[in-house]
Amino acid sequence: MSTTFKRTLIGEVVSDKTSKTIVVKVERKTMHPKYNKFVTTSKKYHAHDEKEQASVGQTVTIIESKPYSKLKRWELVSITK
Repeated sequence: MSTTFKRTLIGEVVSDKTSKTIVVKVERKTMHPKYNKFVTTSKKYHAHDEKEQASVGQTVTIIESKPYSKLKRWELVSITK
């Protein structure tokens, strides 16, 4: 038996218009190499929401999963807020 490590991300739902799919915006703070200041970068992930329970504005936790489609490689785990 092998244990697999699945990445976990926390972000805000920005869209829930498609069926069983949510778009989650994850923000990260990274140090700029030249100016040594923290820069906020964001990326959007498409996640599978089987029960369609997440709505826009909520903070959710997603984990890496099997490919559901061309863009969906993440799955909703829980709703934080």
